[in-house]
Amino acid sequence: MIYFYNTLTRRKEEFKAINEKQVGLYTCGPTCYWYQHIGNLRTYVFEDILKKVLLYFGYNVKHVMNITDVGHLTSDSDTGEDKIEKAAAKEGKTAKEITNYYWKLFRDDFKKLNILEPNIWCKATEHIKEQIEVIERLEKKGFIYRTSDGIYFDTSKLKNYGELARLDKKGLIAGKRVDIGEKKNITDFALWKFSEKPGVRQQEWKSPYGIGFPGWHVECSAMSMKYLGETFDIHTGGLDHIPVHHTNEIAQSEAATGKKFVNYWLHGEFLTFKGEKVSKSKGGLFTISELIEKGFSPLSYRYLLLTTHYRKPLDFSLEALENAENSYKRLKNIVSSLKDDGKVNDSYLHEFEKDISNDLDMPNALAVLWKLVRDENAIGKVKTIKKMDLIFSLNLFEKEKVPSKIIELAEKREKFRKEKNWKDSDKIREEIEKLGFIVKDEKDGFKVERK
Repeated sequence: MIYFYNTLTRRKEEFKAINEKQVGLYTCGPTCYWYQHIGNLRTYVFEDILKKVLLYFGYNVKHVMNITDVGHLTSDSDTGEDKIEKAAAKEGKTAKEITNYYWKLFRDDFKKLNILEPNIWCKATEHIKEQIEVIERLEKKGFIYRTSDGIYFDTSKLKNYGELARLDKKGLIAGKRVDIGEKKNITDFALWKFSEKPGVRQQEWKSPYGIGFPGWHVECSAMSMKYLGETFDIHTGGLDHIPVHHTNEIAQSEAATGKKFVNYWLHGEFLTFKGEKVSKSKGGLFTISELIEKGFSPLSYRYLLLTTHYRKPLDFSLEALENAENSYKRLKNIVSSLKDDGKVNDSYLHEFEKDISNDLDMPNALAVLWKLVRDENAIGKVKTIKKMDLIFSLNLFEKEKVPSKIIELAEKREKFRKEKNWKDSDKIREEIEKLGFIVKDEKDGFKVERK
């Protein structure tokens, strides 16, 4: 049995798939207008672990992830500029060039962190028809109204609106101090926004409601239901999606279909820095590429994430990452010296499986791995660790490949050494060390390895 903490019910529940061993999983993807920072990537690592745990226990997972390439405004209250349009204007590129560029970088980060890609990537711009169809269904049921700037969902017509976030609607109305413009209720949200000046935006479409573009929330309802059905198993995202995005997804989906939208909602906690949430607006702290430039392995960051439960905040610092990298390197060194006896240690494997099936308890699962590694009398270490690494995805038995850039620098240094140019040779050695590697001189040349 697998247990997950369901945000909807605020309790840990036994997981029961709608169709036995087939699981429908939808994960909220990125708005592709800028680099994804390590705070964003914490959520995707948690979702990767979730998916791998389901696969480990024999489920077939149909994983769908959206790409927001239109409609995400700079404010969650349906005001401000479209983030994609704004980035395109700033960089002097087309909206499509912007989204494709940052989507490619996002997928590169997946590879660096050993995150499995979804079965289906779906872009909002390629599903405009489906989004309009959802709005039309809502119109037939009397859930929408028109303002001068768009088509809105009337949240007052849905009895259980805000259940996921435990929203105090009466308190919001009584205490509202913001200008809600033409909206009927403070919680109402845009389904379709009109173009202020048709033809000026790069991305706009004709619809029964006028020329414009979809609101941010409707894309996830339209695309998840297209690929997974009107009711599916699991929907995930970051904690910040609960009060607005996921709350609105539930509202429009259940109003349109009259059915329960999702059975299990899982949310990952924030990565923090000095106690505050890491975010793009605060600079994003670091990207994975920037951590690599500082000499860290991407999988050291994955190891760091494994040390804290996905529902608990993790305070990031370079010192914490350095400690994680040291532990990770020590673990790999020990594992590399083990000999395979062809056996599996059922006792340790059972303990590990108990932890991963208990709401993805990776810190305890990692502790089980270390206990096995240190147990001098344990049998079946190699095969058992390989099974564990299906979830950890730390490449524990793989030798790390030295980046080609480092090799090129080392070869250049070797050339200077042969020329007895010690000054430039030492300069390159220092440069290599700053990138997290060391060069060891040998009789027949040199050897490069991570510090």
